[in-house]
Amino acid sequence: MIRIISLVLALASTTNQALATPAPGPRVDLGYAVYEGLYNATLDLNIWKSIRYAAPPVGNLRWQAPQEPPQATTPNRLVSAVDQPPWCPQSGAYGVPSVYGFNSGPGDEDCLYLNVYAPPQAENLPVLVWIHGGGYSVFGATYDPRALIKTNNNSFITVEIQYRLGAFGQLASPDVQRHGRLNAGLLDQRFALQWVQKHIASFGGDPRRVTVGGESSGAASAMYQALAYGGREAGLFSGIILASTYVPPIYPFDHDVPTGHYHAFAEAAGCGSSFALSNHSSVFDCLVAADTTILQYASGLVSTSRGYFGSFAWLPVIDHHFIQHRPSAQLGCGKVSGKHLLIGTNADEGVPLTNPNITTKSAFDAFISSTLPHLTSADVFALNRIYDTAAAQPGDNGTRFDTPGDDPGGPTANAVSGMATGIQQTAFNVAAESTFHCPSQWLAEAFSAADSLGRRHRRRAWKYQYSLDPAYHGADLGAYFALADDDDDDDGPPSRGFRHSFRRIWGEFIVSNNPVISVSDAKAGNANATVPIDDDNDSSSNPEDSTIAWPAFSAQDQTFLNLNTTGGEVQLVTVTEELSYYVRGGEGVVNEFRLADGRSWEGGRGQRCEFWRAVAPRVPF
Repeated sequence: MIRIISLVLALASTTNQALATPAPGPRVDLGYAVYEGLYNATLDLNIWKSIRYAAPPVGNLRWQAPQEPPQATTPNRLVSAVDQPPWCPQSGAYGVPSVYGFNSGPGDEDCLYLNVYAPPQAENLPVLVWIHGGGYSVFGATYDPRALIKTNNNSFITVEIQYRLGAFGQLASPDVQRHGRLNAGLLDQRFALQWVQKHIASFGGDPRRVTVGGESSGAASAMYQALAYGGREAGLFSGIILASTYVPPIYPFDHDVPTGHYHAFAEAAGCGSSFALSNHSSVFDCLVAADTTILQYASGLVSTSRGYFGSFAWLPVIDHHFIQHRPSAQLGCGKVSGKHLLIGTNADEGVPLTNPNITTKSAFDAFISSTLPHLTSADVFALNRIYDTAAAQPGDNGTRFDTPGDDPGGPTANAVSGMATGIQQTAFNVAAESTFHCPSQWLAEAFSAADSLGRRHRRRAWKYQYSLDPAYHGADLGAYFALADDDDDDDGPPSRGFRHSFRRIWGEFIVSNNPVISVSDAKAGNANATVPIDDDNDSSSNPEDSTIAWPAFSAQDQTFLNLNTTGGEVQLVTVTEELSYYVRGGEGVVNEFRLADGRSWEGGRGQRCEFWRAVAPRVPF
């Protein structure tokens, strides 16, 4: 009887709620529509989701530049903005187990939306524009920035954008160049940044104080926005945050690789046959007229069947307009837009996008030939020498542990990490340094106050490494994005103290263009934490009131901040048969931050990055 009464009361409560007139949420008039979001009283944030920033890229707008959004047709142009936008069609990675989420799946081509998180009564606040990662092929605007904003006292606004993915965003060939627009997904991002300039003031943001950021391919996307049109300054952003910048090979749009993907896509979509062409003037026109379900299947099929382990088929291309040069070449000339850069990598970036079954030298050789097919025999000889593959043990049977990074003569990431040992770890480190670590170093150099030739610029860069276990690619996302509703109750990993400090670093950069935080914030309430203290800025007898030491990066002084934790208990976590790692948790976990030299790190990363710079034209990146 009690259960029945409780059920009746619950239903009555639901009925009363349905009959009551809900209080209107925060509204913003953008001219083409009035969007009504919701207010989160717990976090004191206004949230709008699924704001359309461009016209649906469907029909004749497939593979064209983004267009202005149409006028809303609802009464009073009022549009609800409380639900997540639909994801763009998803195209998976080659060979990667599904547990990592890089999977093909259905989506909606009408997906050019963004989410806005803004404090009520905001006025001229700085803005973070976040570009999600996923190999330009998967995921969407589902990351939750509320905890990041909360940790920084609601001192900035966050905008998360979606953009065309897979073949819908990165289809390339001479046919696309003639009839459409190359790098459509990157053009979507550019259009969203322009939307921010036009409309962010309506949310209380300052269009002059925009930081663009991203992780993985989202970070690379932000990089390409800084390199766009030869690095021409467009005033769309002044700050850039890049986490684990993913820089795979990039080809001209008419190269065999992107053109081969294009023809395979057309065949899979039924547009490569003489029958299809008899009804259309070109392959491109056939694709424009094709059913979205067929195109989505074809995009996923090509991406998961053409390439090598961990690769994505649909990547940016050199179109000689938006992207004019290889990134390494343009960065070497310092031709970038933006003024301030915060850039970081994870210690073990080679996981999970590298084959985890490289247990022999012959398997390593096959890995090199498949992922870097354009290297010369002399390049491969030099690679084996500089990574000391002759000393690498076969298999992955040794004791795994994290190297200190700067122990002269000690073990390095070439042979052992918390993720692998032996020749397998060598492969992981080759992938990590060639695709993530070294491009990040070149980016930091391009944004530093003085380049390798001593030329001065009005730019500054700070570099960090995320080293706490697990430090594989993408593991840092939980440190800055989390479900804010239960964030205070989450012991981690990473620990609450680390999350606080890391988010303060990001927040300080967004607000003040400088990531240097107080010693108090860096220690996060733990007296036993270890952080570098800037004695020059110690203005009182209490060291907690001073700031941490973290000099800006330069080609001459490649100092970075190594972010780690120590203490607590270590536990083994198994994700797949090939992937297991240790995590540090429980009571007693404290931050361990220290400065390190990028040249000597891990037995000479600086020298290995010079090797990758030398072979960059042949990789090519």
